[in-house]
Amino acid sequence: MNGIQFQQKLLGLQENMMNFALMLTANREDALDLLQDTTLKVLNNQEKFVDNVNFKGWVLTVMRNLFINNYYKVVRVQTFVDSSADLYNLEIANDSGLDSPDKAYQIKEITKAINSLNEEYKISFSMFLSGYKYNEIAEKLNVPLGTVKSRIFFARQELQKALRDFH
Repeated sequence: MNGIQFQQKLLGLQENMMNFALMLTANREDALDLLQDTTLKVLNNQEKFVDNVNFKGWVLTVMRNLFINNYYKVVRVQTFVDSSADLYNLEIANDSGLDSPDKAYQIKEITKAINSLNEEYKISFSMFLSGYKYNEIAEKLNVPLGTVKSRIFFARQELQKALRDFH
């Protein structure tokens, strides 16, 4: 597909994209912003589109990922810590998952095992644990997708060996 065909196909999807953006944002202004951001991202990444892939699905996936990334960005910006609170006397149920010293010890061992990984494995694996998709990790680290998948696979194998005693 050449550049003009690509742009025409994208223009033909604008109504579908707007409907999907409205469904995601529930706000016309935010939907328009998301539509514009998606259109720009798709045009900037035109070379990444593979001809035998569903074009509409690819574009809407880009939109969904942009929406999710923007959502997390907003949540991070709006999160603040009230340092004036007396955290010692708060009556909060213990939902940290560290109900016993054994679990806390296991978490420390898992963290130690992850930190002992080869640097390439550790970075890829940590990004994967943080919620990044394989292709996002490949893009951020500027390595092939297969490299990311194998690094995560080998990291898992090493962690399984290191953590055999912790079930």
